[in-house]
Amino acid sequence: MTTTRDATAPGLARLAGLIADETRAACLLALLDGRAWTAGELARHAGVAASTLSEHLGKLVAGGLLAEERQGRHRYVRLADARVAQLVEELAAQVAPGDAARRPRTLREAGAGAAMARGRTCYDHLAGRLGIAVTDAFTARGLLRQDTGFALTDAGLDWFDRAGIRLVRTGRRPLARACLDWTERRPHLAGVAGAALCRHALDTGWCVRIGSERAVKVTAAGEEALSGLLGIDPVALR
Repeated sequence: MTTTRDATAPGLARLAGLIADETRAACLLALLDGRAWTAGELARHAGVAASTLSEHLGKLVAGGLLAEERQGRHRYVRLADARVAQLVEELAAQVAPGDAARRPRTLREAGAGAAMARGRTCYDHLAGRLGIAVTDAFTARGLLRQDTGFALTDAGLDWFDRAGIRLVRTGRRPLARACLDWTERRPHLAGVAGAALCRHALDTGWCVRIGSERAVKVTAAGEEALSGLLGIDPVALR
């Protein structure tokens, strides 16, 4: 019997091969903070020699998963776009709970893990318990619909306007979309709205980055703002 192989199979295999390396996977996860990292920073993070890391970065750039730029002697890389971030986050959410729940080896590692689970950035939007709390509050107040896929309601659009958060659509990125949270195993708000809210939270000091990972902490001003605007219990943000 003659069969016709799907034309996308070779490309899918190449993509899977790019990610199917622990060092490259570690780099992709680190870059979910949405910032550009130097090759040296990523090498230290992944625990490999700079020459080894350079080879891995070359493959990721050539494969379209990373974008790079050079400034003087430094080489910076970042995730190519939001599409890549979504792919990495959703793949991470598929990791078996037993694999993801490896016992931390030090108190510092345990603290970093707890901070990441409490609140973090997922590329350019909020994730962890913080992201879920915000998403649940949007849904409970009728600002976001989840029954037919993620969609802002008219009330939701008005909320962003009243909060002074501009929603600027560029390209084909959806206004709102679901992103599966790898620690909570539930979807949080992403898309243009999720990115705008995260950017506003960091710019206004509602949230601050902590440590060298992508963990974020809600400040006292943020607790007050999110309680007043979305009715979120401050205790749920700590």
